Amino acid sequence: MGNDSPGGRTDSSGGVQSVDRAISILEILSQRREAGVSEIALEIAVHKSTAFRLLGALESRGLVEQAEDRGKYRLGFGIVRLAGGVAARMDLTQQGRPVFRRLAEEIGETVNLAVLRSHYAVNLDQVRGPAAVTTQNWVGQLTPLHATSSGKILLAHLDDRHRTRLLDAAGFETYTPNTITSLPVLEEQLKEARRKGYAVTVEEFEIGLNAVAAPVRSYEGEVVAAVSASGPAYRFSEERLHELAPVLIAGAEDISHRLGHTG
Repeated sequence: MGNDSPGGRTDSSGGVQSVDRAISILEILSQRREAGVSEIALEIAVHKSTAFRLLGALESRGLVEQAEDRGKYRLGFGIVRLAGGVAARMDLTQQGRPVFRRLAEEIGETVNLAVLRSHYAVNLDQVRGPAAVTTQNWVGQLTPLHATSSGKILLAHLDDRHRTRLLDAAGFETYTPNTITSLPVLEEQLKEARRKGYAVTVEEFEIGLNAVAAPVRSYEGEVVAAVSASGPAYRFSEERLHELAPVLIAGAEDISHRLGHTG
């Protein structure tokens, strides 16, 4: 995508400027439904040729399309694809909230919902249990896949190639003496997680913090998130993690059913 610098020169701000203009075009089409090249060029204060190049780039990605009336553009179905990712996550937290509250009450510890983002697990929602008087707010935080129960669940249900790519990108950073830094050991734990339906971490990310997680599935059966319960090791012992795993699994299955999964 170009800019209006003399001689076609680009500078460090050119790319950002083009992105800003492309977003402005999407906003214009959202408001007006359809608009022509000249109309758009006038609105974003660029030459008609620049507007045409920007529209061409957006059209190549399916974000805009030409209307039946040639010369007019409208939003394309690529927008639906992008919006679908946000809608799915919003639906996930909305459908899961009542279950998170119930799990936090039954288990007595903090319950989190996490999804995969790049080579991290990112926490979307959190409900504190009655015993969690002061606990860290994990919402929005990126956490390592190999050192968290949610991360292990998300890794366990990826295909081998995708999992290998993520682990290569992330590495095996050591957070505590208990952090798993061996690929064969981690792979064995992931295999066990698939068999049992849950994964645990025992002071692997933070000393004094234990956690257990179970998978949440979409209506298609794909694992789209992990629901976890975490608490201090002195209270949420390794033995208790395994004792309460069935409660967490049942909660994860409840959320899955709310998302349309019937398996």
